[in-house]
Amino acid sequence: MSSADGEQTKAGSGFGFELIGTDEGARRGRVSVPHGSFETPAFMPVGTRGTVKGMTPRDLRETGSEICLGNTYHLNIAPGEKIVKKLGGLHEFMAWDKPILTDSGGFQVFSLPKLQVEEEGVTFQFKKSGTSIKLTPEKSIAIQEALGADIMMAFDHVVAYPATYRDAQDAVYRTARWLERCKNAQTRDDQFLFGIVQGSTFHDLRVMSAQLTVELDLPGYAIGGLSVGEPHGLMMETIEVTEPHLPKDKPRYLMGVGYPEDIIEAVARGVDMFDCVLPTRLARSGVIFTRRGRYRVTKAQYKHDKYPLDTNCNCYACQNFSRAYLNHLINSKEILGSVLATMHNITFYQDLMRAIRQAIEEKRFDSFRRGFLDEYLSEDRKEELDMGDLRSDDDDDDLWRNEHSVVPPKR
Repeated sequence: MSSADGEQTKAGSGFGFELIGTDEGARRGRVSVPHGSFETPAFMPVGTRGTVKGMTPRDLRETGSEICLGNTYHLNIAPGEKIVKKLGGLHEFMAWDKPILTDSGGFQVFSLPKLQVEEEGVTFQFKKSGTSIKLTPEKSIAIQEALGADIMMAFDHVVAYPATYRDAQDAVYRTARWLERCKNAQTRDDQFLFGIVQGSTFHDLRVMSAQLTVELDLPGYAIGGLSVGEPHGLMMETIEVTEPHLPKDKPRYLMGVGYPEDIIEAVARGVDMFDCVLPTRLARSGVIFTRRGRYRVTKAQYKHDKYPLDTNCNCYACQNFSRAYLNHLINSKEILGSVLATMHNITFYQDLMRAIRQAIEEKRFDSFRRGFLDEYLSEDRKEELDMGDLRSDDDDDDLWRNEHSVVPPKR
């Protein structure tokens, strides 16, 4: 194995990571799996239940997406992994012939009420029926093997923010023990397990968790337990503490992080892979991403607006429809409104990732980063935050923090 630019490391049959180039901390690479390859830094749209909401697989391909996610917990609940396996696996089931990563279900499970955590696993109640369910590392792997994803995530112990040191420490040790059980439970050699680093925002716990995880020599590594309410600066600080302890010749995945400004700054700190529901969830309420920030197209000011969602976008929605039409559709609760807005937002994210990759290749990532953030962030945000702290410690309303202050350009 080698971390030199342009060289490739193999983690088993059908898996490879090629580090094509670097620009200071930013990395440009390529991950290869049995169902193809994807370029990094990469953004992975979330298809929790075997579909990215509001998108056909054909439309998802047209956005430039090269990999998407499924979720172990939700697909186990419905339709059930046995049905998916019988029908040819998740790729065939959802008609997506490109790479798929499945989350272990750990994050979803640990957010449920009436949770009982034991060394064996986690017992919880399915919120719709009240049925008691137990999920263990072995069961998580068995479900993911039945689904047939290219990349599987280990079942980990997630703690909320803020967490006490003792709780975070217990979660680190349990995550390490569960990771070993996940690895031992694997029976297929055409799927590849990523370990997850935990530790909340405690520096020594993050370092320890990274070291324990790397000991198992896995194909890739994820930084979990962030984007759970901590301020942007603390998130970046935690990444900076963790990154030096992750192998240079393996992909790094920052789980659940999706604000464009967070992605940009995490790339600068050596992260290769991202996922988040943000662009699809916000699209369904009419929030549109553009290079100059985001805005809500359902507002009255767009009722007669003849311009596309973003005049600089080549997606199907922007090439054919006006803001006025999207305003009408979403306010009328027409499904097409969510479809078109989702199509645009995912395209925006994939365009951003392509621009990031090109900037790294051309050794101008830092100037690209500063230029993007200067244009993307609203004036009030620039006054509130400097370039080292781009997000405040807000609650869930932070999802919409820019939409009322930024209006997209007419030309």
